[in-house]
Amino acid sequence: MKNLGNMLKQAQQMQTKMAEMQAKMAQLEVTGQSGGGMVKVTLNGKGELRKLKIDPAIADRDEVEVLEDLIVAAFNDAKTKVDAQMAEEMAQVTGGLQLPPGMKLPF
Repeated sequence: MKNLGNMLKQAQQMQTKMAEMQAKMAQLEVTGQSGGGMVKVTLNGKGELRKLKIDPAIADRDEVEVLEDLIVAAFNDAKTKVDAQMAEEMAQVTGGLQLPPGMKLPF
């Protein structure tokens, strides 16, 4: 029974750490860019788009399709960075504990 008590205590500690990590990630902002920095997007830790910055030099009506592609590329760059940061934070919280395939945290 002593083992079970320790496991429950560890689970509670992990739950507290997860809540702290989620709060920290909500405050995180990551910027991705494309087109040599002409298009920049900033996402929060939840992957939500927070800012979009477009260099006026590329806002030509004839270049709208290129601009759209650059925005998508910048967003994907920022999202990749958010996912990497989340994985790093998660590894610290779980102490390297491997989750079953398909299980993703935070829930």
